[in-house]
Amino acid sequence: MDNTTTINYVKNHAAKKVKLALVDIDGVLRGKYISVDKFLSLIQSDFGFCNVVFGWDMADVSYTNTQYTGWHSGYPDAPARILLETFRKIPWEDNLPFFLCELVEKEEHKTDVSPRNLLKILTNEAKDQGFNPYFSQEFEWFNFEETPQTSHDKDYQNLKPLTPGMFGYSILRSTLKNDFISDLFKKLCDFDIPIEGLHTETGPGVYEAAITYSHIMEAADRAVLFKTSVKEIAYHHQIMATFMAKIDEKLPGCGGHVHQSLWASDSQVNLFYDEKEPNGMSELMKNYIAGQLFCLPHILPMMAPTINSFKRLVEGAWAPTTLTWGIDNRTVALRALPSGHKSSRLETRVIGSDTNPYLAMAACLAAGLFGIKNNLSLQVSTQGNGYIDTRFGVLPGSLEKATQAMKESGIAKELFGAAFVDHFVATREWECKQYNIAVSDWEKRRYFEII
Repeated sequence: MDNTTTINYVKNHAAKKVKLALVDIDGVLRGKYISVDKFLSLIQSDFGFCNVVFGWDMADVSYTNTQYTGWHSGYPDAPARILLETFRKIPWEDNLPFFLCELVEKEEHKTDVSPRNLLKILTNEAKDQGFNPYFSQEFEWFNFEETPQTSHDKDYQNLKPLTPGMFGYSILRSTLKNDFISDLFKKLCDFDIPIEGLHTETGPGVYEAAITYSHIMEAADRAVLFKTSVKEIAYHHQIMATFMAKIDEKLPGCGGHVHQSLWASDSQVNLFYDEKEPNGMSELMKNYIAGQLFCLPHILPMMAPTINSFKRLVEGAWAPTTLTWGIDNRTVALRALPSGHKSSRLETRVIGSDTNPYLAMAACLAAGLFGIKNNLSLQVSTQGNGYIDTRFGVLPGSLEKATQAMKESGIAKELFGAAFVDHFVATREWECKQYNIAVSDWEKRRYFEII
């Protein structure tokens, strides 16, 4: 849809309002409604968006350890712009017009904090090298027959799963709650988040969806909007959807695997495929995989950003723990799928469903390009159980360790710039601090009577 048609749609919509949002460091949509008249004035130039959205955590607690903004700066407005090309109609709000926004990079106002801006910079670097990145993210998530109020009242304990039992790929369970699963499929597609597949996954009330492959910026926009859209559609069914990486230590975690490939600049040739090679993997694909394996210990918090992320990365729970790769192997960190000139791709399985898609995809792309730039050789593939293949190292076991590794890494700063790394690392250190000072239910159960 061209801009003129988009603007006319906004002008003629009966609601006389528009919904805007930008994405913070945790991948959370922060936005508001504005009038049509306000919208028409904002698309003429930049506008102000309070920079507190990059100055607080997901619980709206202000960082005290970052430089970008804070009490020291008075939380001024940052220049932002409406991205007309992201126009969508919200099906569950009478097709209300919706737009993503992004911060504007100016010499007098360098942000160095925006995940979407970071991905755009890396995408342009790839294009300058003759590569057109195509990506997609798939998500697993738990659904509960609860509301925000009932979940809060129960202190998020003993929530009722949407369906009982472990039943992956279940025709029965998808029939049992067919109104919800059908609503998800249709309304996500109507919201321009086309879904390739949607099914139950193993675990009570768990679904998995694969978003249709697209250019990396569109893929990231879709993935970000997917998570919030699922939650909003779920609200209409009196359901709570959560994308926590690990909801229960006795159940599998939830992945947010990213599929990726590099194509020629005209998007006609998949550069990851080489029919002359025995396994179909081009040298470029091998370099790309080698880059991710090399960089993973330096950038892991961008793929596993929360305390909870690392409770998913445990042995035997469908999430990797070692620096490994293999062909069509689901026990390794990087699963290569060299399956032809149309579909050859890499699946990065480290990534959980709790990630900020812009940062997860930025990490994948930057690390892969690093491997190509430096012509890195690919280690031998893992055959069989990747959990026991520790020849090339293991992933850091906690957010605290992973964050410290990124903080000290020259590789991370080379990939993303020192200013972004300093800010992002500080936000992860903040996350660790909030966890460390909290008293958990586990501690009360363990120590209350016996100590």
